[in-house]
Amino acid sequence: MSFQFPIRVYWEDTDAGGIVFYANYLKFFERARTEWLRSLGIAQRALRDSTGGMFVVLETSVRYHRPARLDDELLVTARVEAAGRASLILAQEAFLLDNRALLCDGTIRIGWVEAASLKPARIPPNLLEAMKQ
Repeated sequence: MSFQFPIRVYWEDTDAGGIVFYANYLKFFERARTEWLRSLGIAQRALRDSTGGMFVVLETSVRYHRPARLDDELLVTARVEAAGRASLILAQEAFLLDNRALLCDGTIRIGWVEAASLKPARIPPNLLEAMKQ
């Protein structure tokens, strides 16, 4: 089961050729992950304030299949692919909303760190459980 988040392509998202600049898919993935957490009742700033920890991106891998263009409506997904005690691997995809054509897909590994020191730490158990569901 994947979380789904709609995104429209704006002028600022495109390159000189009129297609979405490749790095912007990582921004779209980030927005979808943030909204997924919000849908679980997890606000990242409040989480940091209450636990002293936060998520950081550790690794990304993205494959591009076809371009999106100005004004396209996209659907970006996020789902937990693997969960450990200190990190998660999320699978993410971006589709054209109207015909579900796959634009790109990838995996993002996020790790939990102490906010003050950026040292790796264990994800709080209640948070990890909420994210696995």
